[in-house]
Amino acid sequence: MEKGRIIKIISNQYLVLSGDTKYSCIAMGKLRKGKSPIVGDLVEIEHFGKQSGIQKILPRNNELVRPPVANVDQAVIVMSCKDPNFSTTLIDRLLFQIVYHNILPILCVTKTDLIGDDDLIYEAIEQYRNSGYQVYTGNRESASEELIACFKNKITVLTGQSGAGKSSLLNRIDPSFRLQTQEISKALGRGKHTTRHCELYEIAGGWVADTPGFSAMDFSYMEPMKLAEAIPDFKPYVNGCRFRDCIHINEPDCAVRNAVEQGKIAAERYQHYQEVVAMMQQTKRRR
Repeated sequence: MEKGRIIKIISNQYLVLSGDTKYSCIAMGKLRKGKSPIVGDLVEIEHFGKQSGIQKILPRNNELVRPPVANVDQAVIVMSCKDPNFSTTLIDRLLFQIVYHNILPILCVTKTDLIGDDDLIYEAIEQYRNSGYQVYTGNRESASEELIACFKNKITVLTGQSGAGKSSLLNRIDPSFRLQTQEISKALGRGKHTTRHCELYEIAGGWVADTPGFSAMDFSYMEPMKLAEAIPDFKPYVNGCRFRDCIHINEPDCAVRNAVEQGKIAAERYQHYQEVVAMMQQTKRRR
């Protein structure tokens, strides 16, 4: 059978890219009894004359609910310097959810033309870079070549503040992106919520999902230990704790807390981790 990737779903029609060829497929009967195919899925397809059908969904590396997309490689957190204001709290909450899903986080700070060269935002940017995160900066007129290059051969979702410039960023990277999204909106019609639609758009040699993938406030599904193991800053230290089930809050001989005290882990990020763990625990108590 032929392998491909689902790049668009409209109602019960699946557009699958296999090599350089796109096939309009239906889901075969046995698939309808299990999990539904979603955009980003790697699938096996079979051809029956002029009709093509999805026979099997291959194992997913990850899966998001909003948008419903699988096998995401990276998530770009778009954060503006002003209008709306820069927020490390929001960055870290988004970052925690991204790494929890086994997705690479990338920070893109926009509207740098609205701040001075000595603004404290640059200190925060360096802190993320020193912690090993990929960080790109840009103004309202351009996107860096390094940021553009990171989209190649990847499936990317964008998330961040409303008004931070996510759509503008994509349009600067590839002017045809605006035309792609306008054309599909026109084809579907405004206000038609009865048609299920999700799509990966080609951009800069890769693919981007058409809507943000994360909610900044929903941590109810997360487990503290799994989150702690996923945070890049914590990874060098999590195996050094006295207790295997350490969640790095109040436990004695905690290697993560020791690293924070020694300045090896950013104190602000650890504080944001504490706040998120408290939210998880409050949610569980209410249940």
